[in-house]
This record gives sequence, structure tokens and C-alpha cells, in this order.
Amino acid sequence: MGKRWIALFLGVAVWGQAESIEYTTWVKVQKSVPTYETVVEREPYQECWTQRVPVTYYDEAPRSTYREGDTTAAGIIGGVAGGILGHQIVHSRRAKGAATIGGAILGTLAGQNLARQPHYREPARAHVRYESRRECTTRYEEKRVREFRGYKNIAWYKGRKIVKYSDRRLKKIPLRVTITY
Repeated sequence: MGKRWIALFLGVAVWGQAESIEYTTWVKVQKSVPTYETVVEREPYQECWTQRVPVTYYDEAPRSTYREGDTTAAGIIGGVAGGILGHQIVHSRRAKGAATIGGAILGTLAGQNLARQPHYREPARAHVRYESRRECTTRYEEKRVREFRGYKNIAWYKGRKIVKYSDRRLKKIPLRVTITY
């Protein structure tokens, strides 16, 4: 049992003493390959044509009109009709006078309002003519262009492939190495 404790103690001591070393080494590039990317460029252009379109127009625009003098006659007729109606509806003698006057006033106002309503003329005759209009739309012409993106620099370090992309050819690639013991 004591040997196990000693082995455990030594293992912890060694584990606590583990260290590492880091350094940079330069690896010689074996091959530099230019890399390209295919890019789609869209160039706009306009496509235009002339088109005949129907246009509707009228001889004269329809308007609303008010007739002069109609409100007076309509007010008199409405007042007489309202007075008669007010007199006929009420059966009490004391209220007949007030109902006749109220009916006449309301009838006058109603007649004048009805006379003020606009009177529309019949719409003018519609005509159709054709006009030439220029219509355009934007379209795009697509071009595939191969663009240079840089170099793929390839090196080998202890049997492992190292790849570094850059905008120029490299002779050496820096490599950070860490050794832990």
C-alpha cells in the first residue's frame, strides 16, 4: 500500500513540473500554385420599345351645378307642406298652432336643403385615341470572369503538409512549434 502512495506522489510531482518549449522554425516552400476564382459580373443595359396605348378623353368634363333661385321656391313649397303636415298630425287644439309653425319651419329648411343638392349633367361622351409611348426595362448581361486571388504555398514539415495562402509567392513559411515534456 505504501508503494502506491509513493507512486501517486511522484506522479503528481512530475505532472506539476511539466514544462514546454516554444520556438519558430522556417519551412522551405516546395510549391507555389496561383489560385483563381470565377466571378460573375452583371453589366446592366436598357431594352426599349415603342408601344401604342389607348387613352380615354371626354369632350367636356362632367361638372356639378347649382340652379339659381330654386332654393326660394323649394323653401316656400317645403314650408307649406310642413305646416299642413304639422297641423294634421297633432290632435290637441292648444298644440296645433305650435305644430303648424314648427312643421312650416322644418319644411322650409328641408325644401331649401333639397334644392341645394347638386344636379349633375350627363357625362360627356368618352373617346379613345391611341398614343405611342416609349417603354424601357433594365436587363443584365452576365459575364464569367476568372480573377487572380493569390498563391497557395505548400511546404512539408515532419511528414505533415503545411499550406499558407498569400498574395505573393513565398520562399519560406514561418511555423510555431511547441514541445511539452
